[in-house]
Amino acid sequence: MLKDIVENNHRFQPGLSIDCVIFGFHDNQLKVLLIKVSDSGKWSLPGGFIPVDQDIDTAAVTVLNERTGLEGVFLRQFATFGKIKRNDRHFNKAILDYFEIDEEKGKWLTQRFVTIGYYALVDFSKIVPNPVNTNEIVEWVDHKEVPELILDHKEILDKALNTLRIELNLMPVGYNLLPEKFTIPELQKLYETILDKKLDRRNFLRKITNIGILTKLDEKKNNVAHKAPNLYSFDKEKYDEVLKNGLNQGW
Repeated sequence: MLKDIVENNHRFQPGLSIDCVIFGFHDNQLKVLLIKVSDSGKWSLPGGFIPVDQDIDTAAVTVLNERTGLEGVFLRQFATFGKIKRNDRHFNKAILDYFEIDEEKGKWLTQRFVTIGYYALVDFSKIVPNPVNTNEIVEWVDHKEVPELILDHKEILDKALNTLRIELNLMPVGYNLLPEKFTIPELQKLYETILDKKLDRRNFLRKITNIGILTKLDEKKNNVAHKAPNLYSFDKEKYDEVLKNGLNQGW
């Protein structure tokens, strides 16, 4: 795939790329989708180059859809990364030889690339990690156990996580990360995992209830050892309204 891109680099915007931090929530862990080439020792964020005939946001949606198979998920641009030598040593001769890329043509990869960072929130249960070729490995990894990443991808991941934590005070989170039906303790655990801190149960319940985005269902969670908690769902219309207008509270 990389060889095809180099051979047809005229189709892509020079010096500009996209990297996506795709978050999912599973087993009380905030997961990040990572990829790597089979013989490579380092992992990377999903990303790609920007076709000259696509808007930047459209190109980001394409990357997200290619990796998750989903459409219409929460996707937000959060930062741009453009250090002068951010990729000058990454596409070295060994990499070019591995992908059978002519060294002269490979100079397109060694130029300075500015990358635009996006983060996405997806339902873990709906994602089957999708390699785009047989040389690729795609896996979910706990955000606290991320291995060594290529280039400045660790910086991009950290910035995405910090942005998400800040934006928890400005918007609701959960619709894209939790199953359709969930309990208040599950929702609280999601917030605690993202924020990396413990939240008071009563204060959390009061704040999340006051936002007005939850619908209490006439159902209880099955297969629990103690008293079965009530199940809730998000009121999508109210959720979208709050997402549009924003919040004014902290956690």
